[in-house]
Amino acid sequence: MSDRGPAAEHEPADSRPVPDGRHAGGPNPEWDHGNPPAVPGPSDPKPTAAATDDHDGSGRPEGGHAAVDAPNDPAAPRPQRTVVVAGHHGPGDIPTWLRQVAERPPADPTGVNQVLTRRSTLHEYAAMASRVRQAAVLVLFGGATRPDPDAPGGLPADADVLLTQRAATLRQHSGQVAFPGGGVEPGDDGPIGTALREAQEETGLAPAGVQPLAVLPKIFVPVSGFDVTPVVAYWRTPGEVGVVSAAEATRVVRVPVAQLIDPANRFVVRHPRGYMGPAFAVDGMLVWGFTAGVLAGLLAVSGWEREWDHHDVRDLQSSLAAVGMTL
Repeated sequence: MSDRGPAAEHEPADSRPVPDGRHAGGPNPEWDHGNPPAVPGPSDPKPTAAATDDHDGSGRPEGGHAAVDAPNDPAAPRPQRTVVVAGHHGPGDIPTWLRQVAERPPADPTGVNQVLTRRSTLHEYAAMASRVRQAAVLVLFGGATRPDPDAPGGLPADADVLLTQRAATLRQHSGQVAFPGGGVEPGDDGPIGTALREAQEETGLAPAGVQPLAVLPKIFVPVSGFDVTPVVAYWRTPGEVGVVSAAEATRVVRVPVAQLIDPANRFVVRHPRGYMGPAFAVDGMLVWGFTAGVLAGLLAVSGWEREWDHHDVRDLQSSLAAVGMTL
């Protein structure tokens, strides 16, 4: 999100069962570290909008992209499926090495990914229904279109994913790593439009070079009231990206997927409040919380993943300090 929005950790109170059958979790650092949303201060980026997607009753946002509908009744069951979307090239043109990521929902075979398994009670969800806000993040993969026949899942050697690192001057979760994204604003063309707009605002990304592949099931963040839709996309025509506002981010990074799947870079972190979840130590950063949960869930179904030690549990604060980051 406007990372600005989703990518953080969860406190143990948020891992209770919810009978509505949907994933709960959260997007950027400030939304999901188990802390209540703060009132924006002078050094914080603009707040996310509270608007929700408009639908024409066809099951698609009015812009025409396929998406997962959000029922008006917060107690209603949510679809637990990945929706493959038709962009400029169509589903048939999904790169072979990305097909499983685009067509299968994230999974948690290790049982340590609380971003995918965490729930809030139906009572809690219904109680905050009046302030649930919609948001989307862009999970953007780049790399050669042709698969590498010698690599697991055909993963090309240059495959990467776009991440941002929050500015150290922000009051909450300074230095945290997240996907580009943020809250829905009036005029957005569904979650895809939100994710592309926010990514452009944060990184200078040219939306025309991006091929949306899939809209994943929404992840509800109880502590902040955001309903976050991850949008998986392929960077068909890569362009220059970088920090647009130093007040919001210090880095915009294309992290090699080879580093993310390297077992030496993967472990589980434990938050002082009890939250545990997957983490990645890459490029001098610690990726954890919502962002790590979504990445780990996608890697689990990708065909690229290498076996890693999910019993290696480390203290979150120590792991952050090791790369110059803080809670």
